[in-house]
Formats: sequence, structure tokens, C-alpha cells
Amino acid sequence: MGEIVFVRLRDSGQAYPYNKGELQIKEGDYVIVEHDRGQDYGQVVSCCSHGCPGKETKEPAKKIIRLARDTDIKQIEDNRARAKEAFNSCNKKIGEHKLDMKLVQAEYSFDRSKIMFYFTATGRVDFRDLVKDLAKVFKARIELRQIGVRDEARLFGGFGPCGRELCCASFLKDFEPVTIKMAKEEGLSLNPPKISGICGRLMCCLSYEYESYKILSKGLPREGEHVHTPKAKGKVISVNVFKRTASILTDEGAVVEISYKEK
Repeated sequence: MGEIVFVRLRDSGQAYPYNKGELQIKEGDYVIVEHDRGQDYGQVVSCCSHGCPGKETKEPAKKIIRLARDTDIKQIEDNRARAKEAFNSCNKKIGEHKLDMKLVQAEYSFDRSKIMFYFTATGRVDFRDLVKDLAKVFKARIELRQIGVRDEARLFGGFGPCGRELCCASFLKDFEPVTIKMAKEEGLSLNPPKISGICGRLMCCLSYEYESYKILSKGLPREGEHVHTPKAKGKVISVNVFKRTASILTDEGAVVEISYKEK
């Protein structure tokens, strides 16, 4: 059995586990794969010798057919150009059917047997008649997929407040739950604009930073807690997780920094 790698289908699809067999593949390579009753293309986003923690799947991994050739890359680029035309046609049809939906992106499968249209909407949309019209125009299978604002941000890409490329558009394979508790544990301001991404939701980085903060915070007091140490007795007014120090306002009114490195 070959090694398992994760491949993100097309430009904006989900990442799936694939068996690379005897192929010499590295992250970033474009590959042609078996998927959904046909061939499709994707990009390798991670390589794992025996699968990836947290990415187990009940279904057996499908096979990678080959590394993308020059002719395959040319077809992929041609598909992208055709997808722009399909996007405009679909947008026009949405207007004709007066549907309350916002078209975000269109994609062709590698073999052009299917076209995927991604859209956002505030509620459910009955697009059955739209699908019939689009099937007549393109003579291909049509798939309309409603996505959320986080998926929309991943499709468009951009840069976060940290100045780096969006995590969702660069390396994240799936969206993990993010809660306000994570921001509290990390001592961040609960001002929504400061802890939200460009999608308007809580920043994804809070999720994968959270476990590290929990580990680093072990043995440290919390802000507002009253402590009694050999050096000082008083109220904790601030905690530096990375330096493992706490500033204490003593009963005498002085501020003392206590180190917890040894502990």
C-alpha cells in the first residue's frame, strides 16, 4: 500500500486523502486523480506516511493517476478560462430566474463532464429550474453548491491582520470550530473587529493556537486571582504566557513580577 497524501481538488475544492502508490510526489505538485465518476485535478497540500492525525476517513483512499503533464496544465488553464464564461452565463440566468443568491465562483472538472457553481445566500434557494437551464446551455452535469462566508473568503483569498496570506487559502484543509472561549483563554481583546477575520467570523488561527496556550498556561495563575508567593502576596493583574511570568499588585500597592519558569 502506498503512502497517503491529501489533495485539494481543483482550485477551491475540499482536500481528500489519496493513495500515491509508487509516484514520487511532494507538496505543491499538481496531480490527476480519480474522483466522482471521472477524472479531476488537484494540488497536493500535505504528505503523510501513515495518514494524518484527525483526518481519518472510513472510505478507502482513491488513487492518484499521474503527476500533471504539460498538456494537463494547459487543459486546466483552458478550463479556468471557460469557467469565467460559465460564471457570466450563470449570473445572467440567476437574474432571469430572480433568485436571491450571490454567485461566487464557477469551476470545471478536469474532463469537463461537470461544472460546479458556488454561491452564498441568506436562506434556502430553489434552483431546480436554474440547473435545468444551465444543463441545456453547457451540455454537462451541473452542481450548485451553497457555501458559507468562511468558504467565500477561502475562494477569494487575501491577507489577514497579521500580514500573512489567509490560512484558509494557503494551508488549512478543513475549518475547525472556533469559539469566543478560545479568545478569552489567549487573553485577547473581545472586541469583534480585533478577533475576526475578513470573513467576519472568529479568526481560524484561534483554534489551532488554543491547544498551545492551554499547555503553556499550565501552572500559571489567572488575572484577578489572589496569590500568596514567597516574593509577594496580592492580586494578579497580568500574565505573560510565553515568558511564564505574572505581575502581582501587592497588598502594599507595589507591582512585582513573579517567574513561574521553574514550575
